[in-house]
Amino acid sequence: MSCSANHSESVDCTVKPPVFLQIGDAKGDSARSGVCVVDVTLPHGKLINIEKITFKNYYTAYVTIRLLRRKAEKEGSAKWCTALSDLALMDNPHTEGGSQNYFSIHRRQMQVEPDHVESLRLILRQPSSAWRLFNLEEIRLFPHREPAPEKEVSDWLSNLIVVKQPPDLEGLPDPQTVSSSIQQMWALTEVMQANRTTASIGRFDVRSLVVVFCYFLD
Repeated sequence: MSCSANHSESVDCTVKPPVFLQIGDAKGDSARSGVCVVDVTLPHGKLINIEKITFKNYYTAYVTIRLLRRKAEKEGSAKWCTALSDLALMDNPHTEGGSQNYFSIHRRQMQVEPDHVESLRLILRQPSSAWRLFNLEEIRLFPHREPAPEKEVSDWLSNLIVVKQPPDLEGLPDPQTVSSSIQQMWALTEVMQANRTTASIGRFDVRSLVVVFCYFLD
């Protein structure tokens, strides 16, 4: 079974059928130890830095994850190490809770850095005799990606948008004069509203104000 079926972000890998451990030389389901092993392999020569592992449970009570890692990418001999021990997947091995849930295990949950990994071994345990078969389904591996480096100050400055310089203000009324006139108009308006008077408020250059407003709205 392929890990990347119908999922473009997961890596290509092969999930082998579960191997159930037997007690002694006895054969048959009744002699099973409640432990099975599932191996997940990558294409030959390919390594992965794991970000997360996802799967759907099928009546597995606990899972242990072992990784076959190299100390450096494509260098040195690979060694097995335990990344996670006896993670509980069911609320109680004898009840249904969690028996068919989806799970995601992230690299921050693991006891070792899951880098330069060439294969995984999932050790599944089900101590309850209520479930004759148990497994993990839809196993997928997602690669770890380093965050993009932060931009230098020079990079940010180079991306700034050059603001267009305002046109020549020659011929327009002096902004300070217009501002002063507007403030006087507002002040007189407040006085008129307070006193309810119809007294003249003086003469203002309305045309100049209109020209300035139109310029700033352009």
